[in-house]
Amino acid sequence: MLKKIGRTGIAVALLTVIFLTIISLILVFESEVGMAKEIGTQEPFVYDHSQVPASVIDDAEKKAAELVGKDREKLENMVDRLLATYMQVKDTDIVIFFNSGGWGWNLTEESPGWSTILDGVQNRLSELGYESLILNYQRTNRGIKPLIKEFFEAAMHYPKKSQDLSHQIEFLTDNLHDLKVIIAGESTGTVISAKTMGLLKNNTQVYSVQTGTPFWYQPEESTRTLLMNSNGRGIDTFSYGNVPAMVWATVKGWFGLTSPNDNPGDILSWLKAPGHHYSWDYPGVSSAVVTFLDGNFAKKN
Repeated sequence: MLKKIGRTGIAVALLTVIFLTIISLILVFESEVGMAKEIGTQEPFVYDHSQVPASVIDDAEKKAAELVGKDREKLENMVDRLLATYMQVKDTDIVIFFNSGGWGWNLTEESPGWSTILDGVQNRLSELGYESLILNYQRTNRGIKPLIKEFFEAAMHYPKKSQDLSHQIEFLTDNLHDLKVIIAGESTGTVISAKTMGLLKNNTQVYSVQTGTPFWYQPEESTRTLLMNSNGRGIDTFSYGNVPAMVWATVKGWFGLTSPNDNPGDILSWLKAPGHHYSWDYPGVSSAVVTFLDGNFAKKN
């Protein structure tokens, strides 16, 4: 009887693994391409097609085919998005792609700490003489199916979505040789940011600023990346996997015992993670970002 149960259990486990593997592969290969959108907007950019150089249109068509395959409707939509983004950034010195935490569908107004960091980055770049533009890399649409896709992509450290983002950035830097790109990411958004930086490690036009890496992911080091796992008030318990501290902070929150002196931070609305909150108002954050920007972007005369 025990042997029978054991064999049955093994068979069920194997079937479950096979099923989940098949589903994950289907979802990954069908996963939507994350779309670059201007902060606060939900629609693709509008642009004048006649103002785009023919060589850029040809390159957009090639990149679109690499991104979405041969489906005509998807190709046309992707070409439009690439060209619209090109037109949006062509007169800009530096473009910042923001990768939100969580499930990847938030815009910056839903990431209040990072909205202050992006404002600080733009202000500092302006002081250095650079025009900059922020784009939101909304890697996941809202809904159950996109959420499932995001789960499997995140579990495998974004093999497809990081490739999609790297192709879109390559398209811009290949056609705008003076353009600089900053890939920004918070929390789970740092994983796709770091993976994309790895794919673009030989592209010296690309930089990255990241905060609060999940404890289960170890990014490669890069001289063009600023990674902060401390907001200057203490370590990030989520980044260091300090589960007891997270549980205790959550319990304290339930009973209203949180002190104003506690290091703020959370992962979900109900799960606290002390230190997992980053803001330009924290000197440890703003000073590190300013030092990074000053070291990589020389002041214009």
